[in-house]
Amino acid sequence: MGAGHAHRLYRRGDSPVHALPPHCKLAAVLCFVLVVVATPREAMWAFALYAALLATVAYAARVPAGFLLKRLLIEVPFVAFAVLLPFVAHGEQTQVLGLSLSVDGLWGAWNVLAKGTLGVAASVLLAATTELRELLLGLQRLKLPPLLVQIASFMIRYGDVIADEMRRMRIARESRGFEARGVRHWGVLAKSAGALFIRSYERGERVHLAMVSRGYAGSMPVIDEVTASRAQWSYALTLPLSALAVCLLGWFL
Repeated sequence: MGAGHAHRLYRRGDSPVHALPPHCKLAAVLCFVLVVVATPREAMWAFALYAALLATVAYAARVPAGFLLKRLLIEVPFVAFAVLLPFVAHGEQTQVLGLSLSVDGLWGAWNVLAKGTLGVAASVLLAATTELRELLLGLQRLKLPPLLVQIASFMIRYGDVIADEMRRMRIARESRGFEARGVRHWGVLAKSAGALFIRSYERGERVHLAMVSRGYAGSMPVIDEVTASRAQWSYALTLPLSALAVCLLGWFL
């Protein structure tokens, strides 16, 4: 299995975090996110410690703060949703800067912001230290259904091809004087989208026939078998185990 496409989230490096096997990092991030979600929202100090743990991982991985913060902008829609919660939720009201806000809504907004931000930050760190091809190998090593791994592999492999097809179609429209300026141009854009879908579908059929002619029988050959030592597992699980200790303190204190 291979997918030699470098993604924009990946940052090349030779840190200990980069060197960890991909399935170790995937398991560590998944466990960390589960622990964060299970933490009571009232334990604000716990979320501060989680952020400190992620900052430590980022430092070990030599991922700059600016690189991480810029990519956290992907959660802006969730932030907008969280900001609205105190205004639309019912229940006890409190005054904040002259505004009447719901107490439950404020807690809900904090819950979404804290846990969502930590989850996105952990995912960004995973993507920044692991190539796409390695992520696929890690998913396969963790026994994810092979069909899902293959779908993800082809999505990564041909995403750039479809994007390039869209670019060529846009250039062709603009070279003929077309500019989408209003509703009356939506029909042209809809026809372009339909043509792109048909081209992609036909490309998929051709690729499938080419694979079958080369012996494809429902599973992709594994070229590189990734393994992990006990020391590497211990190193990777330091993050979720530390977070688990914080979570348990949050429940019992």
